[in-house]
Amino acid sequence: MPEVVLTGAAGRIEGRYTQGKSETAPVALILHPHPKAGGQMNNPVTVQLFHLFMKRGFSVLRFNFRGVGRSQGEFDSGIGELADAATALDWLQSTNPAASQCWVAGYSFGAWVGMQLLMRRPETDGFISVSPPTNAYDFSFLAPCPASGLILHGGSDSVVPPVEVERVVSKLRTQKGIVIDYEVIEGASHFWVENLPDVEGRVGTYLDKRLAAEPA
Repeated sequence: MPEVVLTGAAGRIEGRYTQGKSETAPVALILHPHPKAGGQMNNPVTVQLFHLFMKRGFSVLRFNFRGVGRSQGEFDSGIGELADAATALDWLQSTNPAASQCWVAGYSFGAWVGMQLLMRRPETDGFISVSPPTNAYDFSFLAPCPASGLILHGGSDSVVPPVEVERVVSKLRTQKGIVIDYEVIEGASHFWVENLPDVEGRVGTYLDKRLAAEPA
């Protein structure tokens, strides 16, 4: 997995990157959970998402937010982390100028940052949000949400109760022109320790469905 070093607003950003085989390979950016809760780019769910896109021929980048691992800077309550994500997406797009599609995927805190990035990048074709922390952060910025995507949540998530996510999903579903798939995995916690195969299965099926409808 080639290591890449990007230059962000807070200094060095450490990442891992895999290049798709074709010039028009779609691109995907993967965002990790909360830095203050031990979140980093090698988190199992984050790595799982990375491999799901990689197996489908995408050029994929995951990276450490500022202050995590060898990325410079300090935690910035989401503001700086969104800037880091924008820098990473800029790099991904400039490295793959002929990419046929652009996707953003995030887990927990990374899902929140990813959804904000989506709002700033209307060219994004799709998103994957795993365990979005809708009770800890305001998601009302999703008005309107520019892309269709999948929201995956654990039925036994005690950190973010599913009812909190359903509130956001039902609001998003009133929008025309996009389709929000919402799947709850019974018995899965916020951390997906026993349920990584479910993440692989559900996200993989969703990607295959979308890619069949709009071939990359």
